[in-house]
Amino acid sequence: MEWSFLSAGELGAALRAGEVTSVELTDEAIARIERADKAINAICVPDFDRARAAARDADRARARGADGPLLGIPVTVKESYNMAGLPTTWGIPLYANHVPAEDAVQVSRLKAAGAVLLGKTNVPMTLRDIQSFNDIYGVTNNPWDHSRTSGGSSGGSAAALAAGFGPLSIGSDLAGSLRTPAHFCGVYAHKPTLGLAPTRGMVAPPAQPLPIDLDLAVVGPMARTARDLTLLLDVMAGPDPLTHGIGYDIALPPARHDRLPDFRILVIEDHPLIPTGSAVRAGVNRVAQALIDAGARVERHSSLLPDLTEAATAYMLLMMSNAAANLPADVYEQLRAHAATLSPADRTLDAARLRGMVLSHREWVEANNIREIHRDQWRRLFAEFDAVVCPITPTPAFPHDHSGGLDSRRIDIDGADHPYFDQLVWAGVATMPGLPATAIPAGRSPAGLPVGVQLIGPMFEDRTPLRLAELLEREIGGFQKPELILPQPDC
Repeated sequence: MEWSFLSAGELGAALRAGEVTSVELTDEAIARIERADKAINAICVPDFDRARAAARDADRARARGADGPLLGIPVTVKESYNMAGLPTTWGIPLYANHVPAEDAVQVSRLKAAGAVLLGKTNVPMTLRDIQSFNDIYGVTNNPWDHSRTSGGSSGGSAAALAAGFGPLSIGSDLAGSLRTPAHFCGVYAHKPTLGLAPTRGMVAPPAQPLPIDLDLAVVGPMARTARDLTLLLDVMAGPDPLTHGIGYDIALPPARHDRLPDFRILVIEDHPLIPTGSAVRAGVNRVAQALIDAGARVERHSSLLPDLTEAATAYMLLMMSNAAANLPADVYEQLRAHAATLSPADRTLDAARLRGMVLSHREWVEANNIREIHRDQWRRLFAEFDAVVCPITPTPAFPHDHSGGLDSRRIDIDGADHPYFDQLVWAGVATMPGLPATAIPAGRSPAGLPVGVQLIGPMFEDRTPLRLAELLEREIGGFQKPELILPQPDC
């Protein structure tokens, strides 16, 4: 039997029933990676010797009667997480030989849950792109079409899942870095509520792995089924034992509903600042129709929805202020001089990004106050609705584009080009207020590419969009194995 495309839940059941061993699962996953990853380049740092040793340990533990949520299950890890003894570079050539001495807190939690870690997955340099390529490890291709990107920054993880390189992976998300690769590769991902899962050790070299509460950025699970997202989130969630964990534990509320007819859903398919491509629009409407057919209450408009233009502007200010915090003084001064030339009437996203890079503390506080007002508006909205369905990006996976800088690239949306970074506004709908968002497959484009949507839920009610994702999986289908022919085993 081929195990490569079964879910973690199915593999766990087979392991408990004695139908397969962890060594067998691990050997099959490694063989598949060695055969197929030459064309995809998802696994940038393999760790096969230690994986085989961990698999043997898992089988011995199970023989003694032990169990665990991930005991013996092969898992991959985004390159940006520290793993003791393996390089953590964030794709930065200067740190190609940076090897941390200790595991990130999430890597430790995977190991404690019994996972077998196959290795690390590729990322863009400094994690700042919607594609995954760098000068150390090269380009990760989309398993559905090798001429297209797998997304970023967790693109290696999404490609690995789609290609059958283990059923689970962990990534991170500041600007859609979990959700966009899932959308592009036809898999599932969950951006947790801000602060739900600790990020210690998911840090750019050579910084110390401190227990910092990041602004906007989160770490989260990726999988090929909705239920597996919940399985992995339960491993990842909970406060850092060095800080908040001293004083409290986590107790997430259950999903609001267990049946689709009980859900109240707001569907958004248009953003005031960027058009929605036809393929993505069709995906949103496919999900909306499935909800209607199942008897859910579905609305297309609500006066309770926060202003999306104001939200996108605040998101760009907060995100770019964070991104530019460590710029050299001379570069910062050049940017500040450039920003001073902007007209006060210039309210474009380009202008917001530039202003964000030189934001004063006073201005940051103003942007943060807008965020708090929006959080209150979202609380009011979620008193009337249980989740919001909307796009993740305006298009399916686009062709590799490594030209110029991020600020000079363009994205083609149904034949018209737009600023490359403007497509991040959909990610920002959930990221700016810190809301949980689950990315789910929603069919295929006319060109045969995966299309996903996101289900945004109330803060700290992560189980609600996750349960909705699981119910929708039954209605519209979920992960499909890529049709692109992969290299066959040597005879």
